[in-house]
Amino acid sequence: MQKKAIIVGAGPAGLTAAYELLQRTDIVPIVLEKSTDIGGISKTVNYKGNRIDIGGHRFFSKSDRVMDWWMTMMPLDKEAAEIFSISYQNKTREVKAKRPEPTSDTLVAQDPDLIMLVRKRLSRIYFLKQFFTYPIQLSIETLGKLGLATTVKIMLSYLYARAFPRKEEKSLEDFMVNRFGTTLYHLFFKDYTEKVWGVACKDISAEWGAQRIKGISIGKAIAHAVKSAIDAGKPKDIKQKGVETSLIEKFLYPKHGPGQLWEEVARQVTEKGGTVLMQHDVIKIHTQGNQVTGVTALDRATGETVLLEGDYFFSTMPMQELVADLDANVPANVKEVAAGLMYRDFVTIGILLKNLSLTDKKTGEQRPPKLEDTWIYIQEKDVKVGRLQLFNNWSPYMVKDPNTTWVGMEYFCNKGDEFWEQPDDTIRIKAIEELCKIGLAQQSDVLDATVLRMEKTYPAYFGTYNRFDELRNYIDTFENLFLVGRNGMHKYNNSDHSMLTAMVAVDNIEAGIVTKSNIWSINTEQEYHEEKK
Repeated sequence: MQKKAIIVGAGPAGLTAAYELLQRTDIVPIVLEKSTDIGGISKTVNYKGNRIDIGGHRFFSKSDRVMDWWMTMMPLDKEAAEIFSISYQNKTREVKAKRPEPTSDTLVAQDPDLIMLVRKRLSRIYFLKQFFTYPIQLSIETLGKLGLATTVKIMLSYLYARAFPRKEEKSLEDFMVNRFGTTLYHLFFKDYTEKVWGVACKDISAEWGAQRIKGISIGKAIAHAVKSAIDAGKPKDIKQKGVETSLIEKFLYPKHGPGQLWEEVARQVTEKGGTVLMQHDVIKIHTQGNQVTGVTALDRATGETVLLEGDYFFSTMPMQELVADLDANVPANVKEVAAGLMYRDFVTIGILLKNLSLTDKKTGEQRPPKLEDTWIYIQEKDVKVGRLQLFNNWSPYMVKDPNTTWVGMEYFCNKGDEFWEQPDDTIRIKAIEELCKIGLAQQSDVLDATVLRMEKTYPAYFGTYNRFDELRNYIDTFENLFLVGRNGMHKYNNSDHSMLTAMVAVDNIEAGIVTKSNIWSINTEQEYHEEKK
């Protein structure tokens, strides 16, 4: 009988696993998605023709494998291909925008809108009603804005941290102070990070910094600024090796947002013989010895339950829920660790404006600013908003009317807390008030607004995370169960890392490998991590 793989979750990891199985094996995938949307946290929400990218997804990877995969799925925009080359791993290749002719077994020709755009990357910090480069760079402009006294304190603090580093990097605070010095840490990192996570930096594992900002330092920021000045006017490539992820200057982006790509992947999975079942929530995972044998899922549309048996199982569901659903004799310590894992949830408020509005510091007049940022990190302490997205700059096709400005106000919170539980109208009003308060909009320019909630967006590196190995070691005993993706592994992966975990899991199935160490090492030790080895 033909073998089956049950895949929980139709996000980047789950859909990549399904596609790879169909491309490389005879195993038939069945994807179970509990929501009504494709793409997980990489979905794109369409609100009255204006599209929202939940959290923002730049398509960039140091992995050839992922870049090739993306390009196969969505060719580069023809105009961009005539201007740009893609450079990565010290190699350059042409990217052809022309679509392949439909084959005889293709029922639907490829959508002409299914293309990748080349976009300029600009993220800045908004602090003291001024814009600073992100990540912070000790440029003349930055130092001028901070003033001489603060500049001297930053340099002395940085030199002290380099001469007398904290010997044990137990916390995120230790990690950051060792790389930036105490003064810069307090100015630009501490408050924002604690706004994001809701806990003190000293209570967050240093591993978060190792995965998310590895390789970024004052020295590298200065070196990058000098190189940029020297290279000014030269043609720009999308650099993939030797460039820290936070310093990338160009990236790829689907014309209508990341969800467009994952909807296309789901379509191809179905076309190639796989199954994608929406609104199917896994409520029980059946096991026998060291094997998973099947899952019971609740069809939220009908209220009925269905038992799906298979030979291989991929899970992108939160590990906390996975362990709770296991029909097995789970050790007490494993249950304790799983129950104690923590997450950070996310609320995005889309605000449609006639224009953004910025106060001129000299005249005091309000004027529409020309902002090219994709993200703006809000460092101001007197507002709760953590970050802004300017969707017009991600892709002009994200906005229905190009004469309007479509802004995403991003709030980090926990499900059940005061902010999360407020009615949508209250949250809308607060977001609009804060956008006006920080001086980037006027109430009279607001045209519309909507609220989106996203649970378990960020797996947290506190709670019982310091005992995570107890949980991992137990789950790894199930030979045919593969944990992949961000929540599946409780690992703050980017989407390319999540895809790679699925690809390597399929590699293992092909090779008959039952150990999982090569999957867990992704975004930890391998060459395509944030820092070039």
